[in-house]
This record gives sequence, C-alpha cells and structure tokens, in this order.
Amino acid sequence: MGTDKLDQSLIRELQILETDGLAKPPERIIEHYLPPKNPFGPRYLLKDCSIEFIRMNSNSYLSLSHHPALLAAADEAAIQFGVGPGAVRFIDGTFTPHVQLEDRIAAFVGKPAGKIFNSAYTANCGLALALSSEKTFWITDQLNHNSIIRAMRISNVPSKNKCIYPHNDMAGLKKCLEAVPPDMERVLVIFDGIFSMRGDYAPIQEINALCRKFSANFKDGVISIVDDSHGIGAFGSTGRGTSEFCGESSDIIVGTFGKAFGVNGGFVAASQRVIEAVRQKADTYIYTNPLSAADCAAAITAIDLCDSDKGAALLKTLQANTRRFRAGLKHLGLESIDGPHPVVPLMVRDTAGTRALVNYLFENGVLVVGISFPVVPRGEEALRFQLNACHTPADIDHVIDLLDRFKLHGG
Repeated sequence: MGTDKLDQSLIRELQILETDGLAKPPERIIEHYLPPKNPFGPRYLLKDCSIEFIRMNSNSYLSLSHHPALLAAADEAAIQFGVGPGAVRFIDGTFTPHVQLEDRIAAFVGKPAGKIFNSAYTANCGLALALSSEKTFWITDQLNHNSIIRAMRISNVPSKNKCIYPHNDMAGLKKCLEAVPPDMERVLVIFDGIFSMRGDYAPIQEINALCRKFSANFKDGVISIVDDSHGIGAFGSTGRGTSEFCGESSDIIVGTFGKAFGVNGGFVAASQRVIEAVRQKADTYIYTNPLSAADCAAAITAIDLCDSDKGAALLKTLQANTRRFRAGLKHLGLESIDGPHPVVPLMVRDTAGTRALVNYLFENGVLVVGISFPVVPRGEEALRFQLNACHTPADIDHVIDLLDRFKLHGG
C-alpha cells in the first residue's frame, strides 16, 4: 500500500501543467500587516523577503478587513457562540447571526430573501443544483467565472441544454434565446456583473429586456441571474453593485462577503420560493458546516458600515483612487479597458512582457496579478490591478511612476 505509484503519476501530470504554462507558482506567505503610515497606505511583509509590499491585487475593495468595528463584532460573536457551529444548518447548526446576515444581505440588494454559503463559488454550485432539471436550459456569457462553469458541470447540464454567447453580445444572447428547444420549460440566463479579469460590466437592462421578450415561450419563464461578487459593495452610487449602476436588478443575485465587505462567505438573494428551493436542494449548503458566527457578525457590520456616511466616504475614496490610477495609465499612453470599476487591466499583449513587468513590480514592492498565455489567448496578456480604499494618492503615484520607469527603460 501507500501512494508511491500514485505519486509518480501525479508528478507526470504536474509536469504537463508546467509545460503547458498552467501550473501555479509557489504561494507567497504574508507574515505581517503594517498599518498605514502617512502618506502611504498599509504594507505587507512576505516570508523570506525583506521588502515592504503594497497590494495591488486585493479583492478587499473597501479595505474593511482590519476595520475595528468588524474585528470587535467578530470577537463578540465568537465569545458568545464559539469559533465554529459544530453542525450543518439543518442539524441545529443555525445560529442567530446566520439568520440575521441572510435578512441583512437580502435587504441590502433589494430581494425578499437570502441564503448564505461558505463562498460565492459554492453559492453558484448550490443554486445550479437547486434550479437544474432535464427541462432547464442554460445560457451563459463566454467570459463567465469558473464557478459558473463548474456549477453547470456539477449539475450535469448536457451540451444540448446550454448555449454560450460572445462576451456582452446582445445579438448573440438573442440568438441563444431563439435557439432554445421548444420542449424546455425553464431558461436561466447567467452572467457575471463585473468580469473579474477585465473590470467591465454586464448590460443588465438589455439582458433583462431580452429575457422578458422570450419569457412567455416557456412554462417557468426566462430568469436572469447575476454573479455580482466584484460589484456588491464596490460599484454603484451606494455600493449596491452592477444592478444599481445599470438601474435594474436581475431576478436572482449571487454575491460574496469576501471582496468589498472584507470577510468570508457568499450568498444567493431572490424570491422566498427560490431561496427555499436552495435550502432544500443545494448540496453545497446542506452537507457542509456554515460560516462561523464571527464571520456572520463581521459581515453584518460591514454591510451596516457600507450603508453609513463612513461607508459612503470609503466608496468615494475608492472611486477617486480608480479615476486617479486610470488617468495615470492614460497619461503614460498605456492601454487599458475603460470603465469605472476598481479592477483595472493593463494590456501588455505579450507573455514575456507581462511576466517581466510583474517581476519588475515585485522587485519594487508591488504585488499584482499577471495573466498570460495560455490562460488567455495570445495578444490578450495583461496585468490586473485592483484599487482599494486604503490606497493613498502617494501609493497610486508611486505605482504609476514605477510603470513609467519600466516603460522609459524599454522593459
């Protein structure tokens, strides 16, 4: 017995990933958080590295992870309820903060009910398990997040029951709707609110208009579903996400507490009946322990903070930081994808150049994500910068200056 034979096979499989350019690099370990020190924002120390780093790759758009109110709420809940629930939800693992968070997030996004998960990834999987049937047809954007793609696979959606339209192409979506077999009873149109590698957003009003146009053709109608994980808290005039920015909500909203809210977990918000179906049928909800009471209490506090004057100020700072960084790229003549979201891609369009720029920034204390071939097609290579509320004008100008120096020296 033992894993010796398995280990040899896995070595070969991992070597293939390395050869194909799909292997992940070693994980960097953050050992210390250094609070802001005027005129700069927070810095981080990595294991075996003496440089202080600014994170330009964090999803924590409002920079709430170290907020004293969230830390205090988590501490108080952990003392009252313990650090873990000790059971799944339906076996007496439901605590007061779980229900409070579900009510709070549903109200925040304007839906009748909500159900929380350990992540938005498991929320997408659970929703798919709850809504899929032999008579369900799925329509998805070409650039949807992996969690949506995986959700359809886990739900055993056959190829004849799905259609993929080109990114944000409403003519393509219309063709998919026209091609739905007449025996289908339920059509689900699912898409990202903010596309995480590009920072652009789905035109929800146009998508909903097409859904309404075709809805009468099917017994259960055409339902729009948005995964707005990168939008909720960070986008729209009050942080309600892509629905608020576009002026219209999807029928079902999936989101996360792990980005703008700075905590952990995901959610589905929809009608009471949809949420009850999720509770009854979503394996990723039923058969796993829920979030801790501390996570829930911190998330509730984050949502309350977002609804306050302080939250509005953080959102304005985030928006100002985004504008400043985008303006800096434009001033240098560097290519990006226009938009108001704090995900800002820098198009390099070359794999070697992308890797060289990522390494240069790392050597100068900047953590940023590079996306290269074969993860993206040749010519689409880019760096993904993510602006946070904790970044200061000095931070942004420092990064722009580094990009300028790299550009001036010819990379």
